[in-house]
Amino acid sequence: MLSHHSAAALWKFGKEREGLVDVSVHRHSSLSRPGIRIHDRAGIWNRDIGRCLGIPVTRPVKTLLDIALELPENRLERAINEADKREVIDPETLREALKDHAGEPGVRPLRRILDKHTFRLSDDELELLFRPLASAAGLPTPLTKVEVNEFEVDFFWPDLGLVVETDGWRYHRTPATQTRDALRFQTHTAAGLTPLRFSHYQVKYEPDHVLNILRKTVALARLPAPSLSR
Repeated sequence: MLSHHSAAALWKFGKEREGLVDVSVHRHSSLSRPGIRIHDRAGIWNRDIGRCLGIPVTRPVKTLLDIALELPENRLERAINEADKREVIDPETLREALKDHAGEPGVRPLRRILDKHTFRLSDDELELLFRPLASAAGLPTPLTKVEVNEFEVDFFWPDLGLVVETDGWRYHRTPATQTRDALRFQTHTAAGLTPLRFSHYQVKYEPDHVLNILRKTVALARLPAPSLSR
């Protein structure tokens, strides 16, 4: 069966390595062929083997587990997003499926990426962590959970026209949710506001990044408006 990068290419969420085809053999094997990387998969479960376009191939979950050990995190994350976009497997289903693969080497890097984008704080925890970052960026105390342009926002600074919203569930959005998110951003921007969005993961685990973006945004907000010449 095709596996690893060749399987990812067949499922259309990855790329085959140039001049090299990954093939797994469902038995102990010492085969060697030019241009083919052969993997001994005597212990592979039948549940992990499927077909795509009539070609025997490792199923998407197993394929992602295999390439998780061979890709940097940013490319693995791209593969997960691409699999979701092409409706091969969504991250929520992938996360649940990993329970059946406990102990396999590829589980940890996949879970680390999935946890990063599904991590959620309670409202109290979010406010407790975000307020000091806003203060360090030179922002006054914000209004919280107020309605702006008919949308409830997490943090709002009316004098600066700054809106900050946070996201605790990035993956697996419905088209309706995506449309509403776009409408929210467009409405705030058209009203002359500056909308920012951070994930809950960023607020807790990447505070330096959040602080840097806030400082730069505050500096721009306080610059005098450029004069328009006709």
